[in-house]
Amino acid sequence: MNDQLERLNRLPLRSNLRGLTPYGAPQLDVPILLNVNENTHGVPADVRAAISAAVTEAAAGLNRYPDREFTELRKALAEYLGHGLDESNLWAANGSNEVLQQILQAFGGPGRTALGFPPTYSMYPLLASGTDTEYIVGYRAEGYGLSAESAALQVKELQPNIVFLCSPNNPTGTGLGLDVVEAVYEAGEASQTIVIVDEAYHEFAHDGTPSALTLLPGRERLIVSRTMSKAFALAGARLGYMAAAPEVTDALRLVRLPYHLSAITQATALAALQHREALMADVEDIKQQRDRIVAELTRMGLKPAASDSNYVFFGGLENPHQVWQELLDAGVLIRDVGIPGHLRVTAGTEAETTAFLRALESILASQSKLPA
Repeated sequence: MNDQLERLNRLPLRSNLRGLTPYGAPQLDVPILLNVNENTHGVPADVRAAISAAVTEAAAGLNRYPDREFTELRKALAEYLGHGLDESNLWAANGSNEVLQQILQAFGGPGRTALGFPPTYSMYPLLASGTDTEYIVGYRAEGYGLSAESAALQVKELQPNIVFLCSPNNPTGTGLGLDVVEAVYEAGEASQTIVIVDEAYHEFAHDGTPSALTLLPGRERLIVSRTMSKAFALAGARLGYMAAAPEVTDALRLVRLPYHLSAITQATALAALQHREALMADVEDIKQQRDRIVAELTRMGLKPAASDSNYVFFGGLENPHQVWQELLDAGVLIRDVGIPGHLRVTAGTEAETTAFLRALESILASQSKLPA
């Protein structure tokens, strides 16, 4: 690895990329994978059949470029989201990371800044570096909360060009109140700050949790990012999207690569959207397993955070990496997010969740961490 790094450093790499490591969670061959917040239920058989049929039909035209505007897909995404949106408000790319990258390409860049509030999604600073945008580290309260007053004050003081608000937040799983989004947007008026609300996990939120989509009318600098990787069980298909004012989608057209969404990707996403009822049934099961994890970890004497996502962030561990390793040895891979005393686990199927809980309880018992 040192030799590889030395060879890399001999290249005329941009200075702001030197010393960085690529994003990547461990991809290990173990029985139970609960580390990257995938939908472990998989794609239901009837949806797989619909996708296969759609892809087969699309394959007949692969000698031609796909619809550059992916118009049918944007219409379907607008219909799915509702809130009075139409295709002019929608944009999509190969995963929500590419959507975020295009936003940074359009509104970030040299001499511009992006503000995030760690602990949050670890790709934000990497996306900033990749576009030569300076990443500014904001702060949260004890317990990792973010109030409207604190967030607005930081935006007013720092005047960033872009703000990332992750809701539910990754890795903590907690949602932001719409008052935070409104306060940040208003605080960025003078600096004309683009406000991105990353709602990658919104479908897993508790019933009645409002989306920042409700705030879009009249706010041309507000962007709501979503993905089909999680709730739609399409992590392998790579389809992310966003909703915003039409002029924002026009801005992204200036930086997108030609024909960036393949005909196969478009066909896959459309078929999944047309069969979303079956996929959303699995979402409800995942939410039940998430709540079960929270309850069981609390019983074990640990400190799980309230979660509106498909994962649970939990603390109360003296040596989290040791627990992570022992779980791995037991065939269960979860995520060590590098936060002292904490780990994160994806809510899987009932069987996967049971295996995780039993393994964890056994490990804690062997370490005498369970309450008497």
